[in-house]
Amino acid sequence: MKPIRLVRGFVTVGGWTLMSRVLGFVRDALIAAFFGAGPVAEAFAVAFSLPNTFRRFFAEGTLNVAFVPMFSKKVEAGEDAKRFAEDTLSVLATALIALTLIATLIMPVLVTIMAAGLIGDQRFDLAVDYGRIAFPYVLFISIGALFSGILNATGRFAAAAAAPVLLNVILSVAMVGAAKLGLPVDRALIWSVPLAGAAQLAVVWIAASKAGFNLRPHLPRLTPEMKELLILAGPAALAGGVVHINLLIGRQVASFSQEGSLQYLNLADRLYQLPLGVVAIAIGIVLLPDLSRRLQAGDHEGARHAYNRAFEFALLLTVPAAVALVVIPEPLISFLFQRGAFTPEDTHKTALAVMIYGLGLPAFVMQKVLQPLYFAREDTRSPFRFALYAMVINAVVAIGLSFVIGYLAAAVATTLAAWGMVALLWFGKKSMGNEVHADARLIRRAPRILLASLLMGLLLWGSEIGLSPVFELSRGLGTLLLVVIGIVGYFTIAHLIGAVRFVELKGSVRRGG
Repeated sequence: MKPIRLVRGFVTVGGWTLMSRVLGFVRDALIAAFFGAGPVAEAFAVAFSLPNTFRRFFAEGTLNVAFVPMFSKKVEAGEDAKRFAEDTLSVLATALIALTLIATLIMPVLVTIMAAGLIGDQRFDLAVDYGRIAFPYVLFISIGALFSGILNATGRFAAAAAAPVLLNVILSVAMVGAAKLGLPVDRALIWSVPLAGAAQLAVVWIAASKAGFNLRPHLPRLTPEMKELLILAGPAALAGGVVHINLLIGRQVASFSQEGSLQYLNLADRLYQLPLGVVAIAIGIVLLPDLSRRLQAGDHEGARHAYNRAFEFALLLTVPAAVALVVIPEPLISFLFQRGAFTPEDTHKTALAVMIYGLGLPAFVMQKVLQPLYFAREDTRSPFRFALYAMVINAVVAIGLSFVIGYLAAAVATTLAAWGMVALLWFGKKSMGNEVHADARLIRRAPRILLASLLMGLLLWGSEIGLSPVFELSRGLGTLLLVVIGIVGYFTIAHLIGAVRFVELKGSVRRGG
C-alpha cells in the first residue's frame, strides 16, 4: 500500500468509526435519559460487556493479530488464501457456538465474575437475564470480524468500518420505537443486541463475497495451517485476556462502590473511546496488514515510513483530544448525557472519571501503533508478557486505591497500566530493524504537536470561563462553541508552528482516492 493510500485508509476507517462513535453517544444518551444511572442501566452495562469481552478475545485477539498477517502473506504470495479463510471460519464458528451454549447455562457465574458487587439486589437478576439474551452477539460479531479481516487485508476498508454503525442505529431505534409504542424499553434494548450482531455479519459477509471470498463453512479440520494459527493466536488471545482482566478488576471495584459507579465509568469510557476508536482502531486495522505485506516483500524503508506516519497521525489527533478531556470534561458530559433521569450530580461524577481517562488516552493509542510492529513479525509472545506486567500494575493500583477514592481507582489504574504497557512496548522494540526508528519528520513534529495541544488547552480553559453566560442560556450552544473553538484553535496553532501542514493532509486524502 502506498503511503498516500495508507493515509486514505486511516481516513476511511476513522471516518466510519467516528460516525459509529457519534451514534454510540446517541445510544448512550438515550439509555441515560430512560434509565439514568439506576439498576437497569448498570445491569445492561454488565450484560453488554459480556459478549464484548469475549468478542475482543476472539476477534481482536485471535483474528486481527494472528489471522490477518498470515492471510496477508498468502494474498501477497498468491497462495490459496480462500481455503485458509474457510478453514479458519469453520474452526472459529464451532468454538463460538460451543461458547455461546455454555455461557447461557452458566450466566450467573459470569455475572458474578464481572460484577460481584451486584449480588443480593435486583441488578444481579437483571444482568443475568439480559446477559442470556445478549450473549449470542459474540457469535455474530466474531465471525463478522473474520470477514472484516479479509476485507482489510485486501485493502477494502469501507464495509468493515461501516458495519458497526448498524449496532448503534438498531439499538437507538429499538428504544425510541418501544417508548412510542408503550412497550418495555429495556426489553427492546436488550433484544436488539443480537439482532444488530446479525445485521453487522450480513454486511461484511456480502462485501467479502463480492470481493471474491464467498466462504462456506465445513466441518472443522486441524490442518497444519490451523495449528500455526492457534500457536500464534494463543499468546495474542491471552494478551487480550489480560487487558480485559484489567477492565474486570476495574468493574469489580466499581460494583462495590456507590450505586451508579458502573454507569459513571461506562459513560466515561464511551467519551474517551471516541478519539481512541477513531484514531487507534483506524491505525490498528490499516497498519497491521500494511506492515505485514511490506516486511514479507522486504520493503523495510516503506515499513519505516508507514510506522512513522501512523505515529504522527496518532499524536496529531490524540494529544489535543486528551487535553480537551482533561480541561472541559463537565461541559461535554453535561451536553451528551444530562437529561431525563441523569442528574447534574451524575454528570460531575462521570466527568471526574473522564479527566483521568483523558490522561491515559495517548497511551491507549500509542499501544495500537507499537503492537503491530510485533504482530507483523508474528511475535505475539512479547506483547503478552508486557500485558502481564501491566495487569499487575492495574490490580495493585485499582484495589489499593479503591479504599481511598472508590470507583475512580479503576480509572487511575487503567491509565497507569496503559502508560506502563507503552513503556514496555517502546523499549522492547529496540532489537528490531531500522523501520522502528523515528524519522526526522516525526522527531521535528512531535514536540510541536504537544505544544499546540497545550496552547489549545489554555484557549479552552479561558473560553469556558468567557462563555459562562452562554452556558446559562443553553448547554448545547455553549458546548458546541467550545468544541469549534478547540478544533479551529488547535489546527490554526499547529499549522503556524509547523506541527502540521494543511496541504499535506488535503493532498493525501485527494490522491488517496
